[in-house]
Amino acid sequence: MFNLILVSLIIGVIVAAYLFRSNKKNSLPPSPVGFPVIGHLHLLKEPVHRTLRDLSQNLGDIFSLRLGSHLAVVVTSASAAELFLSHQNDVVFAARPMSTLGEIVAYNNTMVSTASYGEHWRKLRRICTLEIFSAARLKESLEIRRDEVRALLRTLHVATSGGNEFVSVKLRPLLSGLTFNFVMRMVSGKRYYGEDNDEAKEVLELIREAFELGGFTYVGDFLPILKLFDFDGFIKKGKKIGSKLDKFLQNLVDEHRRNRGKTELAKTMITHLLSLQESEPEFYTDEIIKGLVLVMVLAGTDTTAVTLEWVMANLLNHPAVLMKLKTEINDVVSEGRLMEESDVGKCTYLNNVISETLRLYPAGPLLVPHASSDVCKVAGYDIPRGTWLFVNAWAIQRDPKVWNEPEVFKPERFESEIHGGGKFLPFGMGRRACPGMGLAQLVLGLALGSMVQCFDWEKDCDVAVDMSEGRGLTTPKAVPLVAKCKSLPILENVFL
Repeated sequence: MFNLILVSLIIGVIVAAYLFRSNKKNSLPPSPVGFPVIGHLHLLKEPVHRTLRDLSQNLGDIFSLRLGSHLAVVVTSASAAELFLSHQNDVVFAARPMSTLGEIVAYNNTMVSTASYGEHWRKLRRICTLEIFSAARLKESLEIRRDEVRALLRTLHVATSGGNEFVSVKLRPLLSGLTFNFVMRMVSGKRYYGEDNDEAKEVLELIREAFELGGFTYVGDFLPILKLFDFDGFIKKGKKIGSKLDKFLQNLVDEHRRNRGKTELAKTMITHLLSLQESEPEFYTDEIIKGLVLVMVLAGTDTTAVTLEWVMANLLNHPAVLMKLKTEINDVVSEGRLMEESDVGKCTYLNNVISETLRLYPAGPLLVPHASSDVCKVAGYDIPRGTWLFVNAWAIQRDPKVWNEPEVFKPERFESEIHGGGKFLPFGMGRRACPGMGLAQLVLGLALGSMVQCFDWEKDCDVAVDMSEGRGLTTPKAVPLVAKCKSLPILENVFL
């Protein structure tokens, strides 16, 4: 074993030396001092988006890192993001780096979010655009969103016992249940969370673990030899998550295949995909169907719930903003009825509050990494083929050069400041931007608006809500949010 490790290290040094000499011939972006073999891996400390922003203070808004056997370029400004992800470079950087977790959980990196750019990805993207996130499909699922938001309101109302006193509630499980039930009803026709369903709790835990593993610090992705030993148990844990999720998804597909004639399953996403499987079985395999469902479950559950938790934390820390938002909602929504999805577009300040939260706390602070499919020249730098690209959306959206008072929670900025041109990109940019952006905005608007309309909210204690960030791909709050809420009379009229 020792000899094998020694040989591997010697080979690594030789490879690193070769890459170093090769890079000398090219004009690469500046980089900090690194070490043989590992390069700059030692610099990737959590939270990575903050670490990379700090490095940019000395290296500039475009810099490079040698991460083991891979070269990575980091972008931390809006203008640089545009250069890499628009015009002719959008195609070059439309590829995805292959990750170990993607191999294990994402069906060998064949899901739409992880697949490399090409015909397979284009076909998956068309399915998402036309069959899942189209205006017609979103209209069909409107009642599901409405029902699940109402269920959340009812749960909170019961928790407060309909009384006049404020009651403390843990919001994270309620928000995760809301988004999980919505996605599961859309894809399978059944709600899972909220009825002592152990399977639902297990799947939500698997989703949380998958996002926690899904950062960019697994050393085996950059030093593949280490995957043979799995010192930190990453592969073992990933395989366990992947196996359990696959079993859950296969059971859903099999159940729909057996019961496709049932009315309650007629309009589900899985039923629709199974009908496509009949006409194109060579493409719509069970694995492709499970991958599409998994994208919905992963992206649609965690990112939306995390954003709702962040926005509520921001409102509790800024009671004047909360009051202004409540006033707007009461002005738009006629007295005696609950907020509807059609009201969301009329509530400008509501959407500004959501946008400001996405600016300060993007669900994907580094987006999903891109990779170059060919050699190219960007901003005067030579970028080799296979280079990983990290777009630090978190840093860009807090850049004092383009945002006024960037660290301040100020929803009013979206009334006047232009936020295009790569300076606001919580859903990504270019052809690999998130296809579910429209759906996410609908869920965020209706859920947040309804919670503010139907309850009074206060901090759980006299100190400010802790806004520190946790670990993982979507950067959840490090300390789960506990808030005090009190039911308003409108709920008595509706749920009586």
